[in-house]
Amino acid sequence: MYIKGVGMTNFSIEEHSSNHLIHETTMETLDDSGMTMNDVDAVVISNNDILSNGERQRHSSSMISSLFQKKMPIVAVPAGCAGGGTALWTASKLHKTGKYNNILVIGFEKMVSNISKRVTDEMLMGAERVYEQAEGMNFPAANALVAQQYMLKYGATSDDLALVAYKNHKNAFSNPKARFYKKKVSLEDIKKSPIVASPLRLYDCSIPANGASSLIISKDKTDIEIIGSTEETDYLAPFERENMTSWDASKKAAEEAYKEAGISPEDVDVAEIHDAFTSVELISYEDLGFCKKGEGKELIRKGITNIDGKMPVNASGGLKAKGHPISATGVSQIYELTKQMRNQAGERQVSDIKYALAQNIGGAGSTVTVHILKKVNN
Repeated sequence: MYIKGVGMTNFSIEEHSSNHLIHETTMETLDDSGMTMNDVDAVVISNNDILSNGERQRHSSSMISSLFQKKMPIVAVPAGCAGGGTALWTASKLHKTGKYNNILVIGFEKMVSNISKRVTDEMLMGAERVYEQAEGMNFPAANALVAQQYMLKYGATSDDLALVAYKNHKNAFSNPKARFYKKKVSLEDIKKSPIVASPLRLYDCSIPANGASSLIISKDKTDIEIIGSTEETDYLAPFERENMTSWDASKKAAEEAYKEAGISPEDVDVAEIHDAFTSVELISYEDLGFCKKGEGKELIRKGITNIDGKMPVNASGGLKAKGHPISATGVSQIYELTKQMRNQAGERQVSDIKYALAQNIGGAGSTVTVHILKKVNN
């Protein structure tokens, strides 16, 4: 299973219709693939059922059919923030049936088309409703509790979280598709930003955006092969789990992906990680096997995950600074890794890549997908 082509809109606050976003990213993907919609055999699409974007349209599969005037299998896969990765995982399963040669995968979302309160309430529908939401528990608060436990247990500090944010903002500065493109954010800015939910400050939280991303997987050999594609699910609320500072779904998805790909964590040359909050990036270093439990802080302190480090993470700027249009995020991670592996990443180019990893998380570790890509010598 190979990546034929990729596309992505700017992640921004610009107001466009969903159809506009989908059309823009798909046209870029088709152009990158040297294909037309007539070459596409099936589509897997992901977006959340959000009324807040003002479009009041939940039948996205038929919306795609109308947009491109094409009748074919179109599957909608909403999975919260893990929607994009889950769409690709679903497409990989369809591909293995042998019935579909070229499958288009699309993730899209409009996050800044309404007031924050309405968007926040819609997003909370991806979290536990009876106990947490009833008591005012939103995603920053839930992740703050996780961060507190992690810091107490392993000695990480707010300065470590700030280094994650600073790294990702530096990377996004050179990413033309990122919401923080050419916008400088200093370490002092990060450390002095207001507390959202202690210990998380404003710059510890990912930034919403409008945007879309897409790709085409194919049986036809290209320069990039998907050699691992896994999805795992855990209990909805963090309080239901034995350990809040390590997410079983992430660990298991990674273990299965490495096994499927026939590689180890040490083989990964570059990764795009779901840094919805800076603390999640530190925890993910460990859950993905890049270091031992509790040692994630050492990777960021020593610059190992910097763009010029031994194992660069989030060269795109991550959700933190590239932007996080929910269902588009997981697909945009593959976009970034494909550009990196094709030496098309410009100023943020990572050298000598053979293996790349993408991790996409829904909820507070509730659903996780991991994809591993391999550079193929043609």
